[in-house]
Amino acid sequence: MIKDDVLILLKNTDEYVSGQYICDKLGVSRNAVWKAVRKLKEEGYVISGVNNKGYRLEINSDILNTKEIEEALFDNTFVDRVIFVDSVDSTNRLAKEYDDMNIEAESIRKSKKTILFVADEQTSGRGRRGRTWNSPKGSGIWMSFLLKPNIETYKAAMITLTAALAVANAIKTTTGLDAFIKWPNDIVVNSKKVCGILTEMSADIDGIKNVICGIGINANITEWPNELKDTACSLKSESGVVCIRKNLIAKTVENFEIYYKIFLKDGSLKNIRLEYESMLANKSREVVVLDTNGQYTGIANGITDTGELCVLKNDGSLVFVVSGEVSVRGVYGYV
Repeated sequence: MIKDDVLILLKNTDEYVSGQYICDKLGVSRNAVWKAVRKLKEEGYVISGVNNKGYRLEINSDILNTKEIEEALFDNTFVDRVIFVDSVDSTNRLAKEYDDMNIEAESIRKSKKTILFVADEQTSGRGRRGRTWNSPKGSGIWMSFLLKPNIETYKAAMITLTAALAVANAIKTTTGLDAFIKWPNDIVVNSKKVCGILTEMSADIDGIKNVICGIGINANITEWPNELKDTACSLKSESGVVCIRKNLIAKTVENFEIYYKIFLKDGSLKNIRLEYESMLANKSREVVVLDTNGQYTGIANGITDTGELCVLKNDGSLVFVVSGEVSVRGVYGYV
């Protein structure tokens, strides 16, 4: 498309590019160039136009689309395909539907390739235990990995912890913010939730069909519902800088590939457990465990090689808390 070719020319320089140069380079009319620039502006790119000088892409705009994400991933081979949509009810649901219905699903299953689903907006984002997840348009990262791991079903829950480690490190690298993990599936910055992770598995008598790991990151959200104001934050609200979402997506993918492959090789978290614990916001803190059989308090000591949270109860006994079966909350504040 002419629009994409114009964008490439503008990205390749910090200077103004004359309209005539673009016409000659692409073999199109001035009117076609003007329409292409107008379309790019409609998509959110900030482009200035000056008579006798031409056009210039003013800033590294925070735009999400397939091309921008693929460009950020440029040499990554872990993700076989990026599927981007402007709006969807849930990227996890989109990934599941794709795997259930797409005629290529069997070849992807055999090749173990990973597909990345990304949306600019989720209308029915979900968290653990059926909670809703606020996913407004243009302000967050709403993404899901469609994975085909050859593992036992009980090990799938460990992928959540693997993803949490990948996201926390990606946030530190791209924003400079200190990000920590609230076991098992939240990322916190300044003791407020900035990311949630929801991992879902489909299996049959032959084993795992797929594991879908959904990640929601509050990148540039500035307004919150009243019930979330005290417990949620965004990367922009904490850093004061707009988060370029494609860059954070790319770093998350890069990190996830590393930790996921270690997990698959070991069949456990044993070789990333210490790094995970170094970022564990709950560690050495008093927590309350909300079990179906009642609640109890204790000190979170870390995790096991298979991802259970080790809690030293007030009565001196040690309990290993399994992800998904209970809820763990901080006694003093969110963490």
